[in-house]
Amino acid sequence: MAGHSQFKNIMHRKGAQDARRARQFAKLIREITVSARQGLADPAFNPRLRAAVAAARQANMPRDTVERAIRKATGGAGGDDYAEVRYEGYGPAGVAVMIEALTDNRNRTASDIRTAFAKHGGALGETNSVSFLFARLGVVRYRPAAADADTMLEAAIEAGADNVESGPEGHEITCAAEDFFAVRDALEARFGEPEEARLDWRPSTTVTLDEAQAAGVMKLLDALEDSDDVQNVYANFEIPEAVLARLSA
Repeated sequence: MAGHSQFKNIMHRKGAQDARRARQFAKLIREITVSARQGLADPAFNPRLRAAVAAARQANMPRDTVERAIRKATGGAGGDDYAEVRYEGYGPAGVAVMIEALTDNRNRTASDIRTAFAKHGGALGETNSVSFLFARLGVVRYRPAAADADTMLEAAIEAGADNVESGPEGHEITCAAEDFFAVRDALEARFGEPEEARLDWRPSTTVTLDEAQAAGVMKLLDALEDSDDVQNVYANFEIPEAVLARLSA
């Protein structure tokens, strides 16, 4: 029975991983679709689409899947019409949460998100109820081998970035949201394609969570990210290393 149980656990984990991968691909396809419809079908002349295609490539999405999504979006054959919506609220322990969604049914999405907040000890708020606690930034990441810290700093400053943090895990370059595409393109021209490049919401203040609070917040974030309509979730919390180790055990 132990062997059987182990096999079932492995199959369960594989099934969960496959489901997460499918959801990730679905979210990326939505972003590609919206990006292609808002601009040109050629990523070279559509910065948002270029970022979406790069994210799909980082997720190992097959090239033909990416190209099919672009063709469908720009072929005039109808299809889903997605709207960009942002939701804001508070989770357990007063953690501020922002959600970016792409949806073809606002009522369904709002209902799903409101239910997730209510079920996990939070409350969906009004527009701009927590956004003042975050700053919109462009973020570009490179692996350590891309350049040494001084070279990356010099290049980032020349490109118009505001800050560079370099360490064993690599280089993180941040800039104003309006400068993101210019900074990304300048760095890519010098160092090649980055490991990651995206617009991000960064909290200006954070809430430190204990073990019980962290478990509750993570359940809320998992529930939100499980929604097919949700693209990104941001929250202003920190979990101490000791608490994180206990939760991961």
